[in-house]
Amino acid sequence: MPVKVGMVSLGCSKNQVDAERMLYKIKEGGYKLVADAALADVVIINTCGFIESAKAEAIETILEFARLKKEGKVKKIIISGCLAERYREEVASEIPEADAVIGIGCNSDICSVLENVLESEKVVRFGEKEELSLDGGRILTTLPFYSYLKVAEGCDNRCTYCAIPSIRGHFRSKHIGALIEEAKSLAEMGVKELNVIAQDTTRYGEDLYGKLMLPELLRELCKIDGLHWIRVLYCYPERVTDELLEVIASEPKIVKYMDLPIQHVNGEVLKRMNRMGDAESLKALILKIREKVPGIILRTTLITGFPGETKEQFEEMAEFVKEMEFDRLGCFTYSLEEGTPAAKLDGQIDEETKRRRADSIMETQLIISDKKNKEMIGEEVEAVVEGFDRYAECFFGRTAADAPDIDGKIFFTSSKKLIPGQFVKVRINDTLDYDLLGEVLE
Repeated sequence: MPVKVGMVSLGCSKNQVDAERMLYKIKEGGYKLVADAALADVVIINTCGFIESAKAEAIETILEFARLKKEGKVKKIIISGCLAERYREEVASEIPEADAVIGIGCNSDICSVLENVLESEKVVRFGEKEELSLDGGRILTTLPFYSYLKVAEGCDNRCTYCAIPSIRGHFRSKHIGALIEEAKSLAEMGVKELNVIAQDTTRYGEDLYGKLMLPELLRELCKIDGLHWIRVLYCYPERVTDELLEVIASEPKIVKYMDLPIQHVNGEVLKRMNRMGDAESLKALILKIREKVPGIILRTTLITGFPGETKEQFEEMAEFVKEMEFDRLGCFTYSLEEGTPAAKLDGQIDEETKRRRADSIMETQLIISDKKNKEMIGEEVEAVVEGFDRYAECFFGRTAADAPDIDGKIFFTSSKKLIPGQFVKVRINDTLDYDLLGEVLE
């Protein structure tokens, strides 16, 4: 009887792609994959270690499976991913219930790690970060009609608050030909929505080709049969070029959506973050994006309470949010991460102040979102069906304006049976906080 292996993958979509590659190798190795990790013989916890809340979630998950192991419900625990890579020996020594702790450079060795732990060997193994492969098969863990295309690994931006470069290593792109083949394979598997991701997607190709190649990559992706929506996430403001905007505007398959994480707007704060720009330059960029891509949905993320952030600097950001009226916005409190330059800065701000400022931003955004949603009433939009909500007795899904696992939903009724992955026309007739309500047009 084959050994049952389950996977719990935490954190971002980029980590999720890593998990999918490991699952493929595990299946090829003759192991049986189970969806419910609590029913597995061996559990792999693919952790996130980016910020304090993510680390807390990872540790909580590990402890939960440690309890199941103690009760005899699972036999072995393997810890992988960013937390394992970042804290290495600490994880191995402080979590004795873990039978293996492996760094991201050892993901390709997952089958040999499985063999070792099943023979009751303790494994603590870390390779070079750059050994994390961008190639290989995948077992999709998303809904079958959408997936992620990771075009690069690592990051060279060196934002002072961010631990990603130390965890994931230098920025390195995947060759365009290999990406096109991967995307074709995903389309053949039934993927209709492709979400293009990296730590800095706009930087794609610079290391391999000496120039920014995201526009060319997108043009090639648009030629693939079966793909209906192509979405670009994690665009670094300084690398949003006119060429990129022209491609987004002109290609019908590319949804008019851009994730533009600006983090702050005050020039001094941005400088301390090792990011470029200020309120004036960011405003000019946003206006240009909206001019060149009419109707584009703009999403951003902000950080409150960065070391030294004054009340006036915060208020400048708050006014910017009111003026720019982003379609989608997430606001996070600054997380002090050891080993980052920002951790050593003077002017660390107390948690209560950070949270109060973040809450204030999100209260403003709720008003903006409510206004924008109400403006949609009476409009007809295309939506993809994700499932049926038995409690609400209606279907739910997303429009092109909503990225998976990030943005809101659209709930709608239909007189006909609908299936996940089906695209339908919906008339919007009401709103609910960040979500839309409507009915399918027959």
